[in-house]
Amino acid sequence: MKNRIIRAVAGTFILLSLLLAIYVNQNWLWFTAFVGVNLLQSSITKWCLMEDILDKLGVKD
Repeated sequence: MKNRIIRAVAGTFILLSLLLAIYVNQNWLWFTAFVGVNLLQSSITKWCLMEDILDKLGVKD
């Protein structure tokens, strides 16, 4: 369940920031890059802040 939530949040952030970059300001692409870097970092270190947040909210695997 946690993995699905994490993927949904990351995907939503990416799509939202792309829309904001198109319609508001291209600097929103930095947010897209930030999400991508965090996904890469979590795949290397096996640590994800969103997973810790979900744990504290009581979301089970």
